[in-house]
Amino acid sequence: MIKKLLLLFTLLICTAIWSQNHYLISGKVIHHATQKPLSYVVVTLQNSTLTQLTTTDGKFEIEVPFNGNQLLLLRSQGFKDLLIPLALATTKNINLGVLSLEENLVAEAQNSWISLQESDLSDDNSTSENTSSLLQSSRDAFLQAAAFNWGQARFRVRGLDNENANMLINGLVMNKIYDGRPQWSNWGGLNDVLRNQEFTIGTAPSPYSFGGILGTQAIFTRASMYRKGTRLSFSASNTNYSARSMVSYASGMSSSGWAFVVAAGKRYAKEAYFDGTTYDAESFFMSIEKKISTQHSLNFTGFFTPNQRGKNSPNTNEVTELSTEKYNSYWGWQNGEKRNARVKTVAEPVLMLNHYFKINEKTQLNSAVAYQFGKIANSNIDYQNANSPDPTYYRKLPSYYTSIYGSDQGEYSGDYLPNYEEAEKSKNTYLANSQIDWAAMYRANQNATVDSNGQITTYHPNKSHYVLYEDRVEDQLFTANSTLYSRFSDNCTFNGGLNFRKLQSHNFQYLTDLLGGSYFEDIDAFYTGTQSQSDLQNPNLQVKVGDRYGYNYNLNAIVFDAFTQFRFDYKNIDFYLAQTFSSTQYQREGFYQNGLYPTNSLGKSNSLIFENFGFKGGFTYKISGKQWLFANASHQTKAPALRNTFQNSRLNNSVVAAINNETLNSAELNYVFHAPKLKTRLTAFYSEIKNATQISFFYAEGIFDKGFSYNNTDAFVGQALTGLNKTNKGIELSFDYQLTATLKTTVAANYGKYIYDSNPNVKLTNDAQATITDANPVFDFGNSALKNYKLPGTPQQAYSLGIEYRDPHYWWIGANINYLDDMYIDIAPISRTNAFFKNPANGYTFPEATQERAHKLLSQEKLPAVTLVNFSAGKSWRLKSKYIGLFASVNNILNSKYKTGGFEQSRNANFRELNQDVSSETPSFGSKYYYGFGRTYFANLTLSF
Repeated sequence: MIKKLLLLFTLLICTAIWSQNHYLISGKVIHHATQKPLSYVVVTLQNSTLTQLTTTDGKFEIEVPFNGNQLLLLRSQGFKDLLIPLALATTKNINLGVLSLEENLVAEAQNSWISLQESDLSDDNSTSENTSSLLQSSRDAFLQAAAFNWGQARFRVRGLDNENANMLINGLVMNKIYDGRPQWSNWGGLNDVLRNQEFTIGTAPSPYSFGGILGTQAIFTRASMYRKGTRLSFSASNTNYSARSMVSYASGMSSSGWAFVVAAGKRYAKEAYFDGTTYDAESFFMSIEKKISTQHSLNFTGFFTPNQRGKNSPNTNEVTELSTEKYNSYWGWQNGEKRNARVKTVAEPVLMLNHYFKINEKTQLNSAVAYQFGKIANSNIDYQNANSPDPTYYRKLPSYYTSIYGSDQGEYSGDYLPNYEEAEKSKNTYLANSQIDWAAMYRANQNATVDSNGQITTYHPNKSHYVLYEDRVEDQLFTANSTLYSRFSDNCTFNGGLNFRKLQSHNFQYLTDLLGGSYFEDIDAFYTGTQSQSDLQNPNLQVKVGDRYGYNYNLNAIVFDAFTQFRFDYKNIDFYLAQTFSSTQYQREGFYQNGLYPTNSLGKSNSLIFENFGFKGGFTYKISGKQWLFANASHQTKAPALRNTFQNSRLNNSVVAAINNETLNSAELNYVFHAPKLKTRLTAFYSEIKNATQISFFYAEGIFDKGFSYNNTDAFVGQALTGLNKTNKGIELSFDYQLTATLKTTVAANYGKYIYDSNPNVKLTNDAQATITDANPVFDFGNSALKNYKLPGTPQQAYSLGIEYRDPHYWWIGANINYLDDMYIDIAPISRTNAFFKNPANGYTFPEATQERAHKLLSQEKLPAVTLVNFSAGKSWRLKSKYIGLFASVNNILNSKYKTGGFEQSRNANFRELNQDVSSETPSFGSKYYYGFGRTYFANLTLSF
């Protein structure tokens, strides 16, 4: 009832102030340097759908059906935006005269460079991925520093994962249902045709979506919005790829109402920055628009960006000290070539059709449908009845021999018994064999034929002990969307939208290479009897290349959401109110009858339905024409991600116990000052995420005791955290000052405090204990004392000081120095439970588990602070109608070696195991770390005509 009254009250306000005034705004846009007309400049009235393109002689006319103070935005690729204030009162026809746009050399260079930041930095596209791609559309000094200067250290704005931001292309949501995060590589390498963007940060209002607590990025590919012409670019770098080339062409709108844009690109590296990391990517894009009438237009967009990249491994300090920060354990030599065992392949084309319906001058309805399909594949080595092929496997490293303890003496720890002689042998062996031995795996999969002299003459295939496989995901996603914009009056606008998504995600293990063998047996060699069978309907299946095995299931999802938003604009104050509702349905469908879960793996699970809502609002107080004070706040609930809903979707239909919606609250307060020479923003922000769920898997030693009626204290387990709360708060500063006509300085700062704010419940699933009568072997380990530990994966302090010189003769040079601190590694929740302190042999607390020792062992590791110095320069030339641009940058000039993140290993799953390992000072299961780039360069040459 309250919602209905609020809606009625809003409509009554809007209706009461309805206005019928019409104004005709006209002008001519020229190039600042050449004084020639600029065509296809996008002319937009802010906070409306009123848009025009300049003609071939640079002219425009736009009819405005409301009065009051308005803002007219002129935008064109490669030029600085021009924002013109309008006071619409009695004069009906306003000619703005000649307006000149100045080339934006720095922005052009940054748009070329941003693709270097797009690569996934982790195996699962997860929280360690940076946010630079999200921020590339912003010109705020702080957000520019976050994207281009701090992104190399995995800085995340406000400490939030990118699942908390909505990513839209032509109004359609591009965030994956599986984990809520955008798959940036789905449109990587298409920089030149994805520059028409709008970006809101935090809970600021967006006309296209209710948005997330991090913000909304909206990309538009409507063909008529592109400036006519051809663009070629060539790049060289030593980061994620070595070389890149791109070409794009836009036709402009023809007299018959057709416009089209095409683009293609290639990125490649035989070996990128880290050892053994290959990169191979293509990009294809097409947008075609047909203007049916003054009211209707149809636009088809299609893009396909197949790409492959070799991953690099996180490493312990021991491994890095034996090698370098660039060391990567995932590759080995094969026939004189480096071959990476862990390659991520993404090939998911997107097809979308948009209908633009201009109902009248005040109302516009935009609708779209899209279909995305294809695959995401992550390769790895599978092995049975054989030694691990990982060269950094703990038994192959010196620490295995220098962290040995004798058997326990009653309830007390055994003696420390290091074997330094074997450790030295192990070190020498490792240094001589520090990469994957592909040849040895081929030999293990074959039988040798010997002659009468006992000499091997040939090899012939046998049952494979080692194979190469892919964890394959093949999605089919249908999306439909409609958004309505209406200007109810001079002071009130309405935005609303409906969005529908239906996903069928096929997940399976796919054999790609038998490595010289003849077949691979589809069993789990860690179990025996029927428990070892992946599919009881096809026992002991002999798998060959191209076959599915191991696991095979669908994850199905249906998501519906809607939002409404009202904005009110007055002379001194603006405010808005928005609300959203969503319904999410998940279901698993298993195609294998797994031997561990014969009654709970085949067929469909129960459907899970999550209903959610959200409200947000904010205001802007205009202190003067140069100063604004604005605040935003939101409260919303959200369905758990699909990946965190099922306990182990590869094996069974079981759902995480006590799974529920997440709750998200956010607030921010901003002060903005904009003057010709000085632009600054100061922001205080606060956000909290409550009742989150998190799933992980690991092998743990000494984790179970007799209280669980389980003799073997070691197990491979699935861990489910529920009731996980996080709090992020801090301040941001953006400062941009024009010292002279050619010299500018920028300052950006972030000071945050991002912490876990609850002690979540920990439940472990031990598949080995599954039986027909107990198809849900879940053990409750109680709460994990995570509260006040720091959130990992991002610097919580970041500072940047930059200076830039722009010469009137179209060259520029800039440098910045950056300091990043308060970076923490991810902690192991199992180590913070009460069960961690109990001896699995007798169930009693370890006598050495004193409070002082526990505090030292469980203190969260803080990574060293890092200082990064970057340099960039550019020059442009205009030869008649052609534009040539040259840009070059060097990042991390000082070649600082630094860690960008890491995580504790959970293998030492009780206090004694961890204490012995750490006390040896050469732990076998020490934390693993990711490293940032050292000194890198990027150079780009652009030709436009």
